Amino acid sequence: MLTRIARPGGPARLVAMVLVLGSMVPAANAETVAELFERVHRSVVVIRSVETAVPAEEGQGPGVSTIGSGVLISADGKILTAAHLVHAASEITVEFWDGQRAPARVLSSAPGADIALLRVEAVPPSAVAARLADSDAARIGDRVFIIGAPYGVSHTLTVGHLSGRHRPGQTTAGLGHAEFLQTDAAINKGNSGGPMFNMAGEVLGIVSHFISKSGGFEGLGFAVAANVARELVLERGAPWHGIDGLFLSDDLVRILNLPGPGVLVQRVVPDSTGARLGLRGGFVKATIGERAIILGGDVILKAQGVPIGEGHRLREQLRRVGPGDTLSVTVMRAGRLQELSTVLPQP
Repeated sequence: MLTRIARPGGPARLVAMVLVLGSMVPAANAETVAELFERVHRSVVVIRSVETAVPAEEGQGPGVSTIGSGVLISADGKILTAAHLVHAASEITVEFWDGQRAPARVLSSAPGADIALLRVEAVPPSAVAARLADSDAARIGDRVFIIGAPYGVSHTLTVGHLSGRHRPGQTTAGLGHAEFLQTDAAINKGNSGGPMFNMAGEVLGIVSHFISKSGGFEGLGFAVAANVARELVLERGAPWHGIDGLFLSDDLVRILNLPGPGVLVQRVVPDSTGARLGLRGGFVKATIGERAIILGGDVILKAQGVPIGEGHRLREQLRRVGPGDTLSVTVMRAGRLQELSTVLPQP
């Protein structure tokens, strides 16, 4: 059939067609999605966590149980997941692909970017650590796939494309400290914290959330870019103090009659730095506008003597505080200012 289209000017057209057809044929060594799944799925884990209970609810049980996903990134047990799954958790269990379970603890957490790093002491010999991609190299239109536990159904695969990139502050979920990668690969409850892979089998992002008017997936899913995860919790080691806090500014500062911006302590995880500081969480659930919050807890106004509103200077000051150093905060409690401090323990 190729000879039939050869006519005056035909040889050039024939060569062009051959080149186009050749570009549509996958490279001989390219892996199929099925092959990639077989290679990387043993790095994917299920995360089960129990949030610290609000004191007024303590008689109703230990707290709220949550299920999500994560990905093993090192042979010594480091796991990336979403911060909203574990940041206020009093108990975390990791379930590997073969059903083995192990307790985990938070090493680092950046709630403003919805990324956290866990550690388990024992990793099954059959588990495989995944590699992180250079997310800056990803392009809109690239194929991606997600493995996770939607509604608790573990190791479920969905496939799609990278459909957008969003610089810090551009998403609508109140997460202002991260670049998010948008995808049309299906994401549902339980996928949070799981890996979004590129077609090299590398972790391109960590699933965070989706936007929906119906409650189900509508093609707008978001993952924290791998380079953000690498920087915040692997290189910088964003500290985890066991505090579920809400940053208060503008309208909320006026509504709560505060002298300036602060962090409302909603929950404090037992045996955490926040607990050792003596911080108190809230005890009354309320809704302000469309936001559900827990009121009644301490409001942190300063840390290391730096006002909470001075974000850049505060972050620089807190980076200098390490094991053996004293961490101090100024809080508003029952209308009065109080100073709290503790010495950070050795790891």
